[in-house]
Amino acid sequence: MSDNQAGSRAEGDRSGQTVTELLHTLDLEQIEVNIFRGSSPDGGPQRVFGGQVAGQALVAAGRTVPSDRHVHSLHAYFIRPGDPAVPIVYEVDRVRDGRSFTTRRVSAIQHGKTIFTLSASFHHTESGLEHRVAMPEVPAPEELPSIRERLLDFLGRVPRFASWHPIEMRPVGPLSYEVERDPGLSTTRNLVWLRVDGELPDDPMLHVCLMTYASDMTLLDTVLLRHGRSFSGISMASLDHAIWFHRPFRVDEWLLYAQETPTASGARGMARGDVYTRSGELVCSVVQEGLLRVDEAT
Repeated sequence: MSDNQAGSRAEGDRSGQTVTELLHTLDLEQIEVNIFRGSSPDGGPQRVFGGQVAGQALVAAGRTVPSDRHVHSLHAYFIRPGDPAVPIVYEVDRVRDGRSFTTRRVSAIQHGKTIFTLSASFHHTESGLEHRVAMPEVPAPEELPSIRERLLDFLGRVPRFASWHPIEMRPVGPLSYEVERDPGLSTTRNLVWLRVDGELPDDPMLHVCLMTYASDMTLLDTVLLRHGRSFSGISMASLDHAIWFHRPFRVDEWLLYAQETPTASGARGMARGDVYTRSGELVCSVVQEGLLRVDEAT
């Protein structure tokens, strides 16, 4: 990927990855017919970001599937924390190549152990029945400050988790830090406009993989918002993740990620979300369960 294929819209206040570096992270090295290798960005989280390993695993699966078949669903489990200091090896199992559907299973391996598994199904385009749930009525993204601007205003700084990636996010409602200070702001919904902050190539699979990457960023925040908590005093980790892709979209254009949390129990919380284009097209649906272990001292 050359620099002129993905340019940032603005320098902003981040000091982490650029869009070009993010695309490089998803551009896996093929080391055998069904084996790929990926790396983690410098300056990222202390353990591999879950959206990164999910996005890379989907890239690996997609590279073994004919281009006329598009991913329509994925189901994944986060098994062990990833080590950002060493490469991740992705082994693809070509489970099925049918007349209409193609199935792939991917194992992500580090230090000789599986850290993540993904199953993905691909389908050639067909016509059929059409309907969708209407998009929530929300302010346009241009009317809202970015999450970085809001954190800078609220905390006086931009935390590392919000500064190392080039995904621009503009929440419609309160942040978890604001809800912790004012429990009256607690909500079961988490509405966030997001986009990759740069122009991307016209590769549908790339946009799907980047949405997979971004989909892991705010889901568990939805559980915190329901309980008036921030990240402080809570150990959090994604446990499993599922996405259904309904219609084509571009992730370098604004998408509304409408999230809610139906339940939390046993130190686990569930969140689900629907992703809409600005025109109101429902393009994908996401469900995740995560670990939310409260520190006994808090």
